[in-house]
Amino acid sequence: MKLRHLLALLAVVALPLGVQAADKRIVLIAGKPSHPPGMHEFRAGMLLLQQCLAQTPGIKAEVYTNGWPDSDAVFDGAAAVVIYCDGGAKHPAIEPARKQLLDALAKKGVGLGFMHYGVEVPADNGGGEFKRWIGGYYETNWSCNPMWSPDYQKFPDHPVARGVKPFSNHDEWYFNMRWNENEKGITPILTAVPSDKVRGGTYVHPKGPYQHIIAAAGRTETMMWVIDRADGGRGFGFTGGHTHAHWGNDNQRKVVLNAILWTAKVDVPKNGVESKVSADLLAANLDPKPAPKKK
Repeated sequence: MKLRHLLALLAVVALPLGVQAADKRIVLIAGKPSHPPGMHEFRAGMLLLQQCLAQTPGIKAEVYTNGWPDSDAVFDGAAAVVIYCDGGAKHPAIEPARKQLLDALAKKGVGLGFMHYGVEVPADNGGGEFKRWIGGYYETNWSCNPMWSPDYQKFPDHPVARGVKPFSNHDEWYFNMRWNENEKGITPILTAVPSDKVRGGTYVHPKGPYQHIIAAAGRTETMMWVIDRADGGRGFGFTGGHTHAHWGNDNQRKVVLNAILWTAKVDVPKNGVESKVSADLLAANLDPKPAPKKK
């Protein structure tokens, strides 16, 4: 018996590392080009995040660009799926077959994350699923999307917030999500109090102000959140990311990288995911877009 155990141990040690423990697969989906240069750079943003995750042991992040992958086979064995894209009625994830596929993955405990415009879906097509998948979503005429500078000063005791320090940048940070009030396990990650000027100003679309947003003056709002789902999976929503240059902010980048790992059920390092982004890397892979017309 002792000899048998010794031989078995030697056989395991002799295996290549990749055979001993397969990496967890994370599928990163980047939407089609939209908006002027430097905005909604989904492809460049996902490729940048992929490179930042490349040094993290135990995962394999794969990027699929220009919308939905050609084959559903890419989702086989995925630990998490993160989507950064344009949303609304043309959201790529709410076509019936795709919505059914993501719902089936969620029920198996696969992590799901949506970023920026990707958190917006119609209430009657995707709203119910998003409440289950990530705890909430952006609803037209209920949520709002002003350009403002939230001051993120305090963070919860949660793995996604590890190593994140106070930061602020001027971007299109959505708030007042339509939450699943019956869903437990939602944890706000990035929170701040919008000024009365922000609440009462015009929004990007549809133009405000909205009286229910004004009426909530002084309330702390959530711009990023995570959820431990009842099905055993995890999810997150991140409303920033309109402006590509802000991926150069170490803390914005870290909190999203942490969320991707956590959603895939990978241990987040004690100080969060460390990464460095050069000016060249930030400028790489931008979509070819025409410059704005001069007025």
